[in-house]
Amino acid sequence: MKNPLRAAAVAAATALALTACGGGSSTNSSDVSPTGEIKPHEISWLLSRPADGAVINIMKKLADEYAADHPGFKLNLITTPDRPSYIQKLETLAAANKLPELFDTDATPFAQQLAKQGKMLDAEKLLKSLDIYGNYRPGALDYQRFDDGSLYMIPFQFELEFMWYNKALLAKAGVAVPKSLDDIPAMCTALRSKGITPIAIDGQDQWPLERYVAYQPFREAGPDFVQKLKKGDAKFSDAAGQKTVNWMAELGKAKCFQDGFSAQGYSDAQNQFTSGQAAMYNIGTWELPSLATDKLNPAVRNDVDFFTLPTTAGSATAANEFVSPSGIGMAVNAKTYDPLVSDFLKFALKKYPAQYAATGALSPTTDVQTTVPANATPLFQKALDQAKDLGSKQAMPWDTQLDPTTNGRLQQELVLLVQGEVTPQQFTETLDSTIAQNAPKFFK
Repeated sequence: MKNPLRAAAVAAATALALTACGGGSSTNSSDVSPTGEIKPHEISWLLSRPADGAVINIMKKLADEYAADHPGFKLNLITTPDRPSYIQKLETLAAANKLPELFDTDATPFAQQLAKQGKMLDAEKLLKSLDIYGNYRPGALDYQRFDDGSLYMIPFQFELEFMWYNKALLAKAGVAVPKSLDDIPAMCTALRSKGITPIAIDGQDQWPLERYVAYQPFREAGPDFVQKLKKGDAKFSDAAGQKTVNWMAELGKAKCFQDGFSAQGYSDAQNQFTSGQAAMYNIGTWELPSLATDKLNPAVRNDVDFFTLPTTAGSATAANEFVSPSGIGMAVNAKTYDPLVSDFLKFALKKYPAQYAATGALSPTTDVQTTVPANATPLFQKALDQAKDLGSKQAMPWDTQLDPTTNGRLQQELVLLVQGEVTPQQFTETLDSTIAQNAPKFFK
């Protein structure tokens, strides 16, 4: 059944893209140091983050501190943590030219159209003007960049994504940690033969399964494959595309994911792994408090470990190159940027990293050290240490790269492919056709 709200949002995105092609923009998005009096007033930030998460809590605190010295200032947080609903809201506000002073977005084709229209401030120039650009991890900034290397979003996080696994369950099935992505289907079969769910996954939110389709091409052809695919310059019918299509089908045949995975959510997947029912769980360092502290179920705590994304024979990318996102970025509305917004960002961005690192999280900057909580297991520090040894290539999540229509269709078809309801050939034909029809609207 089609989602009418999503359809309307996609239509708004397409309209915006077509407007951008017309070249309508009168705003200078590079004016990062506005002059004039700082007049306190309320500003808003359209958010797509957990309402009780560290990012929001810290920024609330910093806003209160700033308001104490600037009576009349207030940071209004418009929170929509559900990502699909958030995207609908963002696209609708953008089409109506009603974006607030600050708003969250990934480096999507839609966001690039906003930048081309002059609706987003040049973040690289902004950070350099504040003399903090050099403090940021290159990988944290690169995750936020558009294809042309431009930077219009500011990162507030830095995460590493690992394959967490239960050593006892792998041992029970007589399998080792997979050295290659190609080893995983056979591993799943062995685990299933012992009555063990191989991999717990959040199927409801769709992006976790979409992570898997990105892995084989990243190893086979490097990060450029998705850059070409999304524009129609590469296809699923190409060698790298066929490798991932067939691999995803093999994961389904080997019953790698829990029964009924498509109807199960984030907490369902996490509970399956932490209760010892599932052998593996692919998730990022944002879950360190749940997986690498004494909050983890004592029955599995000593058996939990992680490994990084396996390579393949002849990999184009190295073992220390995998998914290392800096989360959804914050964009600054160029049309509402004034001396107050500039001054507040200067105040907040300089203070934020130390307070964020104090929560036990990896900061997007290297000038602060993460505080390891007192209740941490050795895995906590092991995970943090991985950030010291990262290659220059990054596996980008495909949901931040593809045009909205193609991405939605890919997510739907992936479930069908893994469930065996469409063949690899049908999947390939459907997606190549979808990209051919929709990519030109966003990539010209």
